[in-house]
Amino acid sequence: MNILAADSSSTLAFLRGHIATLERGRTADMPAMLASGHAALDAALGGGLVKGRLHELFGANVEDSGSSAGFALLLGLLAGQGGLPMLWLRTNRAEKIGGHLYGPGLAALGFDPAMLLLGVMQDETMLLRAASDALRCAGLAAVVIECWGNPSVLDLTASRRLALAAEGSGVIALLLRLDAQPAPSAAETRWRIASAPSIDPLGERLMGPSAFDLELLRRRAGPDGLRWRLEWNRDRRCFEDPGQAALSGALASLPVAGPATDRATGYVEAAA
Repeated sequence: MNILAADSSSTLAFLRGHIATLERGRTADMPAMLASGHAALDAALGGGLVKGRLHELFGANVEDSGSSAGFALLLGLLAGQGGLPMLWLRTNRAEKIGGHLYGPGLAALGFDPAMLLLGVMQDETMLLRAASDALRCAGLAAVVIECWGNPSVLDLTASRRLALAAEGSGVIALLLRLDAQPAPSAAETRWRIASAPSIDPLGERLMGPSAFDLELLRRRAGPDGLRWRLEWNRDRRCFEDPGQAALSGALASLPVAGPATDRATGYVEAAA
C-alpha cells in the first residue's frame, strides 16, 4: 500500500487509524469460544472450545461411556447458559446400549431437563442426516451426536458435512464416539475422556463432584497430547481444577476409578 501525506504527522495519524481498523476487523473475525472454566485448559485452547466447529469426544474404553456422555452433556450445559436448548441425537441401538437419559440425574448436575431436546433415529444414516440439518439451526446451543462403534457411513466426507453445517450456524457440534476407534475426520479437536475418582471435600466417604480425566488427542491448529483433570462445580456451572497439575502427553496416564457403575456421572439410567 502506498501512502501519500503532506507531512509526517498526518502520515502517522493515518497509520494509527489504519491499524485500528485492522484490529477491529481481526476481532470481529475471531470465532466465539466456549470456556470450560478450567483455567489451564482454557488457556491452552486460547479461550476454550471454538463454537461453530465439530469436536470429537471418545470414551477411553467402553466402561467410560457413561462419563463421556456426561462430559458431553456438561459441555452442552455450558453452551446453553444463554438460554438456548441443546439437541441430543442418537440411534435406537444407542438407546438400547447406553440407556435412557434420566431427568433427575440431569437436574442433579445442574441441568434443566426442559432445555434438552432428544431425537432417536432408526440408524446411523438417518442420524447423520438429522445432525447436518439440525446444525444449520442457529437457535440451538449445541448438538450432541451420539454414535457407537465405527459405522461405515461416518467417514471423512460425512464429518466434513457436519463441520460445514456447524460453521455456517455457529452452533457447536459434539460428536460423541463410544466404543469406537479414531479415524480421519474434519473435527477441530479430538478428545479422550475417562472418569476420575471423586474427591470428598469433607472426608466422610461421601460422593464428591463428578470428575474427568481429559486428553487432547488432536487439534487442527495448536499443540495436542495434553492432559487435565477436571471437576464439575454444580453451583457455579463450570469445570474447575481439583488440585492436580496438568500432565503432558509424555507422562503416565492418570489413575481411574473402579467399575463402570461407580464411575458414571449419574444421569444415565441403565437399560432394561
